[in-house]
Amino acid sequence: MSRIPALLIFSTAALVASAVPKNENKPVRTNTGLVSGVSDGSGVTAYLGIPFAAPPVGSLRWRPPQPAAHWEGVRAADHFGASCMQDEIGSRLPWTKEFMTQGPISEDCLFLNVWTAAKSPRAKQAVMVFIYGGGFSEGSTVCTVYNGAELANKGVVVVTMNYRVGPLGFLVYPELTQESEHHSSGNYGILDQIAALQWVQKNIAAFGGDPSRVTIFGQSAGALSVDDLMRSPLADGLFTRAIAESGPGLFPENLMGGADALEKREQQGVKWAESKGAHSLADLRAMPAADFYKNAQGGPGVGGPANDGWVIPAERPGHEVPLVVGMVTGDTAFASMFGPQAPPTVEGYKGVAQKTYGDRAAAFLELYPVDKDSDVPAAKAASQIDRGRVSLDIWCENQVKRSGRVYTYYFDHGIPWPEHPEFGAFHSSELPYIFQTLKVMDRPWTAEDFKLSEVMSSYWSNFAKSGDPNGSALPQWPGYDPDSHTIMELGSHVGPIPDADPAKVAFFVSYFKK
Repeated sequence: MSRIPALLIFSTAALVASAVPKNENKPVRTNTGLVSGVSDGSGVTAYLGIPFAAPPVGSLRWRPPQPAAHWEGVRAADHFGASCMQDEIGSRLPWTKEFMTQGPISEDCLFLNVWTAAKSPRAKQAVMVFIYGGGFSEGSTVCTVYNGAELANKGVVVVTMNYRVGPLGFLVYPELTQESEHHSSGNYGILDQIAALQWVQKNIAAFGGDPSRVTIFGQSAGALSVDDLMRSPLADGLFTRAIAESGPGLFPENLMGGADALEKREQQGVKWAESKGAHSLADLRAMPAADFYKNAQGGPGVGGPANDGWVIPAERPGHEVPLVVGMVTGDTAFASMFGPQAPPTVEGYKGVAQKTYGDRAAAFLELYPVDKDSDVPAAKAASQIDRGRVSLDIWCENQVKRSGRVYTYYFDHGIPWPEHPEFGAFHSSELPYIFQTLKVMDRPWTAEDFKLSEVMSSYWSNFAKSGDPNGSALPQWPGYDPDSHTIMELGSHVGPIPDADPAKVAFFVSYFKK
């Protein structure tokens, strides 16, 4: 198994400043007007806060995004636009402020950002469009770890975009379904993502990007969005490759419901609206947006995407784009929040095993035994990691038939954090390694961290360029093979590892395929 090559070194090019422009650049013409960007001399120009759709306010609240208005003169794209409406958390450990939305929020939030090192439109660089996570209830492009400057220095054009979240992004409601010509409601946030990808197709060549080589990549809810976009006929032809970080394969396949999902979500939407004192669509459109975001996270009727038959069909298409898909160690703890929780006792652990695995519980307990209460945390963590990797493997067994090429990974490198070593490789912790934004966080980084960041950003950008993450001086990343039951480890060690011991793989394969 390969180790990270010592010759890989971290690029020291400075990050583009989020809000403070250093010098103006020659304006770029978009389909709605000229924009000027900002640069700090690193060779990358950032164009921040470009509107890709009209503000979804007033009568446009809970409607598909409409075209952005044209403007005269040159628009200074020198700061981020407002984030979409959400609860303003600020930070929530293990997610420090660098991972969370900061700054103003507004209904007028459909903005995107472009980072490019291309010197002319003739550069035709591959394009990477990032979709943030946040449980479909929060998230924003202003998060510091999403700065695209360093990744753009890998020879790709980077785009990040806002999309509506929470009730304004995903409310399903009978009157909304009735007023829709497609008999659909909800999925407004996914429609925003599609509108941003349409903008990319129309405009990215002017920034030196190649609209025929667009890779979408997202994490958590962003990864589930990637999966939704691969399914959606409305997104067909808008991208050529996809990367899903911590999403598909780890959550239930029926997350969005079956053919009756829309009707069930409508009923939930009515209950939610009534809890806010609204008894009609007119009532809802008259209410201040802030009223919808008081304890809105996870509320009934305001969850994520649903199978509506228009944006997201119940059935997947037969052909989908090549895919990189994977997980991090902390995903298993994160995902377990959606299932039964065992108290840290032998009795509780065995009780959950019985409830989860039924007549297979005895076999599970033989593979992951506990003799005393102190054994429970380690046994639980080991079983969750193995279960997650095998679950992803089984999901890919079907996906590779549609995508043709699939690459799987497991990220297990904990962010160095002396104050909180318990968090390790937590859900989202791979993002600063991919974006090469380690330096925006106050952590005791080591040479190993910077080397791993160089490796991962190279894998991601290589895949965007060619559909293959492999490249010179990188450990070989084999494509997914349903018979090998291996996954690419990204951490102190970089190379393929088994999903689990053979007996444990056999157990989980039998369990999932039942």
